[in-house]
Amino acid sequence: MRIIPAIDIIEGKCVRLSKGDYDTKKIYNESPLEVAKAFEAHGIAYLHLVDLDGAKSKHIVNYKVLERLANKTSLKIDFGGGLKSDADINIAFESGASQITGGSIAVKSPETFMRWLDQYGSEKIILGADIKGTHIAIEGWLKTSEQTLFDFVHDYKKKGVEYVICTDISKDGMLEGPAFDLYKRLLAKEEIKLIASGGISKFEELPQLQDLGCEGVIIGKAIYENRISLKQLENYVINSDN
Repeated sequence: MRIIPAIDIIEGKCVRLSKGDYDTKKIYNESPLEVAKAFEAHGIAYLHLVDLDGAKSKHIVNYKVLERLANKTSLKIDFGGGLKSDADINIAFESGASQITGGSIAVKSPETFMRWLDQYGSEKIILGADIKGTHIAIEGWLKTSEQTLFDFVHDYKKKGVEYVICTDISKDGMLEGPAFDLYKRLLAKEEIKLIASGGISKFEELPQLQDLGCEGVIIGKAIYENRISLKQLENYVINSDN
């Protein structure tokens, strides 16, 4: 299972929110590059970078941060937040993203999302399936769509999607544990590369997610609040590679 630390960006700074609420913003570091280099120094190979300004403004904003991290580290970066047009996704890949995540766009403009999937391939395009209750949340989690999680993922799986990031927003940033039951049900229904996200609170949850069959796990606040140390993650990565 891949370990994927998260860096969320507002105004170029590394922040975390609780349940996606912008009013709960807490700045953890003024330098995302410093944070990314710390991850890299502990043997971590992946990064989940979210442009929260972009998610709110509905177009890519913090691509210069992406470019800096891609140029100055060897991390493979999954980038999301505000990718709404062909111009946005071009900027993301030109700025160094290895993969992009599309959530709102997959709900509101499925033809655009499918065009990206056809153009770039299923290895580079991740379906963002973030939920409030049972429905897919959109526009930086500020709104909820009519689509339910299982139908949403099933439909896109049939269309060729391989990677899915699923966040239970009620758990995001709360340090109360991930949505184990939800992931178990989803993996029982669909053969996908599921990336768990939201609620990770302690190291012991990682082997549990691996046992469920998750392909990756995104860890945010648990790192920043020192609930999980980078040394623990480094050992996990080493043991997984052996």
